[in-house]
Amino acid sequence: MRRSLIGLVGLGVLAAAGWWGVPYLLWRAEAPIKVGLLHSRTGPLEISERSMIEAELLAIEDINAEGGIAGRRVLAVVADGRSDPSVFAQEARRLIEADRVSVIVGCWSGLSRRKVRDVVQASGHLLIFPSNYEGMDTAPGVVCTGPIPNQQVIPAVNWCSEKLRARKFFLAGSQDVQSYSSNALIKDQLKAIGAEGVGEKYVGLDGSGMAEMVAAIKAAAPDVVLSTVVGDGNKPFYQQLAAAGLTPSKVPVLSFTIGEEELRSLPAKDMVGDYAAWSYFQSLDTEENRRFVERFRAKYGEDRVTSDGIVAAYNAIRLWALAVDEAGTDATAEVRKSIQRESRFGPEGIVSIDPATLHTFRPFRMGKVRADGQFDVVWSLEKPVRPVPFPMLRTRAQWTEFVDRLYTTWGTKEFNPQALGDPASGPPSAPPAVARRPGPGPRPLAPAAAARAAADAASTAGTRRNGTYQR
Repeated sequence: MRRSLIGLVGLGVLAAAGWWGVPYLLWRAEAPIKVGLLHSRTGPLEISERSMIEAELLAIEDINAEGGIAGRRVLAVVADGRSDPSVFAQEARRLIEADRVSVIVGCWSGLSRRKVRDVVQASGHLLIFPSNYEGMDTAPGVVCTGPIPNQQVIPAVNWCSEKLRARKFFLAGSQDVQSYSSNALIKDQLKAIGAEGVGEKYVGLDGSGMAEMVAAIKAAAPDVVLSTVVGDGNKPFYQQLAAAGLTPSKVPVLSFTIGEEELRSLPAKDMVGDYAAWSYFQSLDTEENRRFVERFRAKYGEDRVTSDGIVAAYNAIRLWALAVDEAGTDATAEVRKSIQRESRFGPEGIVSIDPATLHTFRPFRMGKVRADGQFDVVWSLEKPVRPVPFPMLRTRAQWTEFVDRLYTTWGTKEFNPQALGDPASGPPSAPPAVARRPGPGPRPLAPAAAARAAADAASTAGTRRNGTYQR
């Protein structure tokens, strides 16, 4: 009788486990799939990368809540790049060799990305990079889920020309490779569309030199300021513009770096009427986005906001999970093949990986700053924009040499971005210090063709109708 009673109790426990415990018992029987999350958890970049880690952890939690991948639990292995590119490379090797992760998702800065890219290529591994960057690079085993200039910068400049009737542009940036690269592209584009660059200034990453920049903007009297100012420099930038009387109604700023997360620490009341160009804004009125925002806030707090970078990080994990499921294995070599075919309906709409470039198709939206720290979407393209890492205004070889030269001379006396090419003197010649076989790419465009390319680069196939771009 005692044995029977114990047996019945045991069956009762197993029956109860059948409701919620059996998946966990199965997970313990098979090793979890490890994902390396490699971001700065300390140092000056921590503020920019913290929310990306949160988004990636949320995606992993959601996948596990849905039963994992083929019944296997996904386990995050979080590493700290400490805002140092060399540490990023060291941690990438450790994640691959010691922790034996299936994939690395991470980095924020272009230099950290390049360092980890080299490690991944040498080991035949996989990196998913969830941030916007300067483009001008493709690599086997590196998937990029954030927007690149032809999906963000080029359509934004076209919008300024067509909708704001802007003819005079001031380029404001930080001493950062992405700023220099984006502005090189913008200057080529302005020349192609017959607009004028009336000034170009850069400040330190801490905002040093801001007074001189704001004075230069006031003296140049532009129709619009295009900003690639990053990080802590944005606060004094907008404060000093307001103090100088350069309000959005007089000289609007269009930023390629600030989103909802950054607006929380910026003087939003002085920025109402300024703009930002992204693929995603929290204010998107779709069911998928509302569910995502609710889920993020339920996890991290009702006062939290979502942004393009957060969504790109969440998509990175979700696209990888689809690839593992399709491959039927977490073996990196097989996942690298299957991920080229993946797409998903995310908070911003349909996001697909382009197999030719391993960058994602992304929507384009123009947002206007509101007093509550959100954006009104005032314009958008009808369909996602195909990624073109090497914009048509120069050849692939010229863009590669341009950005390689920026990175290799960064922090040295040889660093001189202005010598690498300016619209007044045409595309840059090949620097002697960068010896490489020219890569494939289009020939330099004639002026008329360049103007068409500047307009068409914003679209997926390039015809314009009534101010919108369609396939």
